[in-house]
Amino acid sequence: MTGNPQTNSHSADATHGSAPASPTDSGAQDVLRTAVELGLPSTIADLCALVRIPSVSWAAFDRAQVAASADAVAALVRGLDVFESIDIVQAGIPGGTELGQPAILASRPARNGRPTVLLYAHHDVQPPGKDEDWESDPFTPTVRGDRLYGRGAADDKAGVMAHIASIRALVAAVGPDFDLGLALFIEGEEEFGSRSFATFLDENREALRGDVIVVADSNNWDINTPAITTALRGNVTLRLTVRTLAHASHSGMFGGAVPDAMLATIKLLATMYGDDGSVAVAGLTSIDVPTPDYSEEQLRAETGLLPGVTPIGHGSILSRIWSQPALTVTGIDAPSVDNASNTLTPAVSVRISTRIAPGQSAVEAAAAIEAHVREHTPFGALVEIDDVDTGEPFLVDTSGWAVTEARSAMTAAWGVPPVDIGVGGSIPFIADLVRVFPAAQILVTGVEDPDSRAHSPNESLHLGVFKRAVLSEAFLLGSLNERSGH
Repeated sequence: MTGNPQTNSHSADATHGSAPASPTDSGAQDVLRTAVELGLPSTIADLCALVRIPSVSWAAFDRAQVAASADAVAALVRGLDVFESIDIVQAGIPGGTELGQPAILASRPARNGRPTVLLYAHHDVQPPGKDEDWESDPFTPTVRGDRLYGRGAADDKAGVMAHIASIRALVAAVGPDFDLGLALFIEGEEEFGSRSFATFLDENREALRGDVIVVADSNNWDINTPAITTALRGNVTLRLTVRTLAHASHSGMFGGAVPDAMLATIKLLATMYGDDGSVAVAGLTSIDVPTPDYSEEQLRAETGLLPGVTPIGHGSILSRIWSQPALTVTGIDAPSVDNASNTLTPAVSVRISTRIAPGQSAVEAAAAIEAHVREHTPFGALVEIDDVDTGEPFLVDTSGWAVTEARSAMTAAWGVPPVDIGVGGSIPFIADLVRVFPAAQILVTGVEDPDSRAHSPNESLHLGVFKRAVLSEAFLLGSLNERSGH
């Protein structure tokens, strides 16, 4: 967006000067709705300011930008004036002395028997990729139609602002002296594998403790229908290096007699797939769960699948995305086309990203991938696997009262009830949260829709979806603020 939109006050003026509504007022939702709507211009302006900060958490990018993003988020949190403690925190990455990226941690205790809600989002973003693939600069927030474009506009700075805006609305509706306990955790390295999360969790356990955990980092069914994510695949990512020669050699002189590393890599990678493109690594498992109707036409429309290119895999389309493994080569280190010479390449490295189905441990999946590599490496090539990251899959228990409250809030905000969905992506730290806080109820919500293109060029946020997501969370917080005896 070129220039900030006009900023409105997000204070108690949203109640038109009247006294804050009591929790039992029948018009409490109307007050929250008004507060969200009046605060929306300033919410979007704050979101645009965050998008302008290129807070890529990957190792090759400037850590100072992630720190600047953390500072900006912390300033927004301080402006809420509801938390007793607000800190920017870094935790150590296990196995070394390096610190992870900065996160924001804020808390206020519950009173009078009310529950405590932990609100999670992340302020780091994916690398933008090539500028020429974007229709506008990735870090210049730009509105086209009803969508806000920019890296992080959806994933997940909109999640950050959904939390900020819903708390603003709660304050406008009931005042700052409410009884609901709140903890806010805005992570700074989710896109880089949450490498310091386990340490962060151990060091800040009490500040993160909540009866309900809301993770605002997922998707909705479409722009008119909300969703609660109930299944997430896990992940195993690794670097695979294949070596066949001590040095490069002339391809004309020796080609046909010795294998180069590219040949060996191609043949090895091919063994990981069946003829239909599904994963053919023994030991990677699937689960059998019912899925809603989802046509090939919808898949083509949402993914940009080119005419004549067929989908891969077997079973229902959503089962391939939600409950079966997937293996993708996401990067390759080899001579570029422009720099290609007539030589046999001695070594090739590839980055492999594997999504694993709920019900399988990431350690077990990683072992299965390594065993497959060792068994299927051709020509006696030397292989090395390193830089391994794992994340556990997750299935949400939907039987608790918090899910019921969330469904009611979403229905009121969107005008239609939410659907339960699985997600092909991964949020590995959820399994860690459940391990440490087994009694907590998990709600995985989000601000994205199928056209958001998170991680891709031209990432965008549908502003109507964003408004309804904020309203849903505001209704949820308002409802939980009335709840006792949890």
